[in-house]
Amino acid sequence: MKNLKALLIIFTLAILAFSCKDQLDVKNPNQPTTSSINTENNIISLGLGVYSSGFRNLKYGGYQGTNVTDVFSFHEIMGDVIGCEAANLYINQLGMPDAVTLDNGNQLVNPATPNTQLGLIRTVNKNGYADQNPVYYEWAYMYALNNACNAILANVDGITYTGDNTTRKNTLKAWVYWWKGYAYSRIGSIYYAGIINDDVGKLVSDYVTKEAIIAEANSNLDKATAALAAITVVADYTSLIKNLIPTVNQVGKGATPTIDMWKRSINTLKARNILVNTKTSVMTAAQWNSILALTNTGILPTDNVFTGRSSTLGEFMGATGGSVALLSALDPGNATYKISERLIQDFKAGDKRLTNNFSNAVAGGLYTGDASRGTIFNTRWKLLDGGAGVAGVIVLANRTAPNGEVFLATTYEENELMKAEAKIYLGDIAGGLASIDVVRAAQGASLAAVSGTTTDPVVAKEELRKERRVGLVFRALPFYDARRWGVIDNVSAGGGRKNAVVVDKFKTVNLNATINYNYLDYWDVPDNEVVYNPPSATSAPVKNPR
Repeated sequence: MKNLKALLIIFTLAILAFSCKDQLDVKNPNQPTTSSINTENNIISLGLGVYSSGFRNLKYGGYQGTNVTDVFSFHEIMGDVIGCEAANLYINQLGMPDAVTLDNGNQLVNPATPNTQLGLIRTVNKNGYADQNPVYYEWAYMYALNNACNAILANVDGITYTGDNTTRKNTLKAWVYWWKGYAYSRIGSIYYAGIINDDVGKLVSDYVTKEAIIAEANSNLDKATAALAAITVVADYTSLIKNLIPTVNQVGKGATPTIDMWKRSINTLKARNILVNTKTSVMTAAQWNSILALTNTGILPTDNVFTGRSSTLGEFMGATGGSVALLSALDPGNATYKISERLIQDFKAGDKRLTNNFSNAVAGGLYTGDASRGTIFNTRWKLLDGGAGVAGVIVLANRTAPNGEVFLATTYEENELMKAEAKIYLGDIAGGLASIDVVRAAQGASLAAVSGTTTDPVVAKEELRKERRVGLVFRALPFYDARRWGVIDNVSAGGGRKNAVVVDKFKTVNLNATINYNYLDYWDVPDNEVVYNPPSATSAPVKNPR
């Protein structure tokens, strides 16, 4: 097993050459080392390399997945948007609830060993499980991304730039601080503790709380905003940012953002950091007002954001298997990920997004898999490749390059729904429902407006819950929501999902089942890290006390 410090250094040295075909080819033999980052082209290559470090090229034992296929899928599975029968990385058990109570009262207890998701995590989060430890990968990708950013930061001030020196230097700094803020945001939103590290390849043994990690994320995001504010020559900014984003990703909403667009993405991510890391039951008015202020200056419907795109060469992601959606867009008997009955259940009657993206014409009428691997991945539904052709409606999956798209960070719809939720909880029911209507209209749902139809906060919150489930699907957010809403809590503590649709192993469609997920809310620090980087005497606990 390689020391993770060495692993991070390897990622840092994955500097990329400029050509359409090889732009994200980390095997290019002419890679500069950090000691030779002394030209503008070198540091731009290093900046472009964050996409490889953070999303694509983690090679660890036999692991072959990517961030947007496997790590994103963990969130979608634990949020019960998809299911998985496959046992690679224990992924089926990661999304297996403790128990399902069927309509007839029969209870199906998790059939896997060690019988609970918590038990699984505590069993496989061991260095000896190496590349089969699912807890390891988000940590590894995000710290590889952070380390690549540190290498840029270490060199950015010592280079002479073409054009306006101040503008191009601050563009690179904004790039670094944005991705560092993004990395810390994800670490602090899934792990119980983390490490703050601003040095290339340095081994830091002072673990801090998840709250401190989120604070560090926001600090870096603020630095990104400050760097963007210091830019004076827009033409130099634009030319440089075009070279930092892979060409294959500069399509549609992934086109290069303006300075103001980028600032708005930062505000939306800061709002997310508050929302997803606070249980809704304990959110304060001050927190809701902070979210409202940030989303009021967040992403607009015409803004470009950070995306990934499919291509025939797979520079960033493959055409048919490069994202969770693409791996779901087959008949469930052939798809890696199966569409959850609970996702379909959350579409309102008449929603054209359902009509355009899902079909219940699966082989055999419904899919049931190996019952020893669980129950809730059984389904009557499949995700359509390329949609059903309904004009003006969002298409969730397209396996023909370059039409496959994945959102890497925040989006307009997420911003608007956070705004909606803040308004509802602050008492502005009409305003919150209006934001929900706006998102549905933007995605072509063709649903009747709900604003003005109710003043009942319970009804409004249910509209919000459903819309976050279906309007933000495949964006690695549903687990965060299930956690903060208490859905992943034990049924005995008020958690779980009642009145759930579940297809059992006998192919019976249950309409009133109860699912007791009882998942771990924040993961322990990966043992793969702890073994080689033991916590200092002053470190925060690295294991969730549950």
